[in-house]
Amino acid sequence: DRAYIGEIEFLGNWYPGKHQPLVDRATWDRVQTLLGEHVYRAHEMTYAGEFIRCGHCGHPITGEHKTKKTKDGERSYIYYRCARYTKAGHPRTRIPEAEFDRQVLALFDRMRVQDDSVREWFQAVLFSQTKDSQAESLAKRAELQRQQTLLVEQQDRLLNLRLSDDIDQSMFARKSTELRDRLAGIKLQLDVVDRSHDETAELASKVFELSQTLKERWLAADYATKRQILEIVCLNCRLDDATLVFEMRKPFDVLTEGLLVSSSREDEI
Repeated sequence: DRAYIGEIEFLGNWYPGKHQPLVDRATWDRVQTLLGEHVYRAHEMTYAGEFIRCGHCGHPITGEHKTKKTKDGERSYIYYRCARYTKAGHPRTRIPEAEFDRQVLALFDRMRVQDDSVREWFQAVLFSQTKDSQAESLAKRAELQRQQTLLVEQQDRLLNLRLSDDIDQSMFARKSTELRDRLAGIKLQLDVVDRSHDETAELASKVFELSQTLKERWLAADYATKRQILEIVCLNCRLDDATLVFEMRKPFDVLTEGLLVSSSREDEI
């Protein structure tokens, strides 16, 4: 119902209204996407959602909840397995979430740095990569602004066609709604581009600090925070038998591989 975003219906078409929208446009678009894709998530699992691929067949690793009865009552556990593990010849491996947590924490252990000069070098690398990504963001923003200008021009031409009676009211309303939706989508993308640069730099810095501090911060983090951490540190992840194999993003790969020697710092930066 487009009334939620401040529009009114008249003779089967939607027009901008004067009432206050009940939800912002971003939320409404997200709901429409979810409804259109029939997405349903009863539980949010840190390592599901195609983050990990099976080393045996290449299909995504999925999660499942299991409830077990104990002397203290029922307890719920999360296990992960390949989506195709029931196929003939496929290993029937199921890994408890606690084991994945242990391996991620071990990864963070390998990223710890004691040398202050190395810490400073790593922060310089993060800053350099952030600057490099800024040019790409500016180019994307320019393209989105170009598309925005074209859509506004289309709105003007559409209005002129209606004023000259070259199109009827129904066609005008239908095309107006389509152009408004496309402009709203462009605006959302522009907002994301404007935010992404600072947010990515800040999150990368926070992840580095996380890798240097208490592991309990990971265990206490919620689902969304854990996924953000994993996705900014890891480029890809593969499950070989019961072992996670991480492909790290730069410059985190340097930390995990132990290549922090003074002779390589200048080349990496």
